[in-house]
Amino acid sequence: MEKTTASIKDMKPGSFIIIEDAPCRVEKVSVSAPGKHGAAKVRVEAIGLLDGRRRSIVKPADETVEVPIILRKTAQVLAIMGDNAQIMDLNTYEVFELPIPEEIREQVQPGKEVAYYEVAGVKTLKPVK
Repeated sequence: MEKTTASIKDMKPGSFIIIEDAPCRVEKVSVSAPGKHGAAKVRVEAIGLLDGRRRSIVKPADETVEVPIILRKTAQVLAIMGDNAQIMDLNTYEVFELPIPEEIREQVQPGKEVAYYEVAGVKTLKPVK
């Protein structure tokens, strides 16, 4: 999985983070005030990009967290087989099948170009926003 690091205090809603080895989109960030004997804590609530599960993490504000590198690539749709699309990457000419998400079903037609995303080594047609 391609990843980098960032400070947890720099996380903002809409950014990405890895929690429990799963890439997630940050939904909410809250910072607690530093106490008499401790540092400020940051609580990050996020939703998994691939599974849709809600996750949260609490760490001291000066710690670093892992951030996934999300690759957006283009491919051409070769064929539609039921709920799957056979697509070919336009740079590497690799051919593979991916399930078609309901929200973009009408955009995926044979011969057309589509964007797909590679997140944590998993390819998906689901838009990553």
